[in-house]
Amino acid sequence: MLILFDCDGVLVDSEVLATRELQRYLEDLSFPTGLVQKNQDNFTGLSLLDIRKFIETQAGRTLPEDFERELRRRDIEAFHRDLRAIDGVHDTLSTLDFSRCVASSGSQEKIRHSLTITGLIQYFDPNLFSAQDEQVRRGKPAPDLFLHAAKSMGFQPNRCLVIEDSVAGVRAGIAAGMHTIGFTGGSHCNTNHPARLRNAGAHEVATNMSTVTEIIDGVANDLEVS
Repeated sequence: MLILFDCDGVLVDSEVLATRELQRYLEDLSFPTGLVQKNQDNFTGLSLLDIRKFIETQAGRTLPEDFERELRRRDIEAFHRDLRAIDGVHDTLSTLDFSRCVASSGSQEKIRHSLTITGLIQYFDPNLFSAQDEQVRRGKPAPDLFLHAAKSMGFQPNRCLVIEDSVAGVRAGIAAGMHTIGFTGGSHCNTNHPARLRNAGAHEVATNMSTVTEIIDGVANDLEVS
């Protein structure tokens, strides 16, 4: 069995930090101040390119050519200061006896930086897959990244389990034909988040890493022999 972890909001508690930096950057550019807060749920799980397209459409303005590069720089600085691992994730990863990888909408640089400063890189390196850097045509909610990661790791989709905190990520896991757990243990998740992930198709929803471990143990036999 292969377990595919999203990074932001599943392994590291980064979504609130990323939202804060995006808000500040757009304010510096004199974009509408309420744009990020009103659409935060729509941004979660998307690539920077898709976020850029969404903002430009909503605002009716074009962002600077170096928008993605500058936002990555701001994110990395903020993560270096404030990023923490999701509660309980070290314990979960240290006891898992299955193949695993990271499949994230973030860049390789961002994924590696986030996992390194939180001490999680030891559990995944070199199995890091990025929708921005891999040869995939579409990001989440399309299944391309998960299918690419599974193929690269030598697993069929029916022997894979996805852990995702975003609607886009859950939809991508389901579209890939993989067992998909919705995760709501990040500080960005509100009381409506579990229902949104269930409505997106999540097979189960876990509020913490202990529950994730229990779900994995419960479905492992079926996925190992499928």
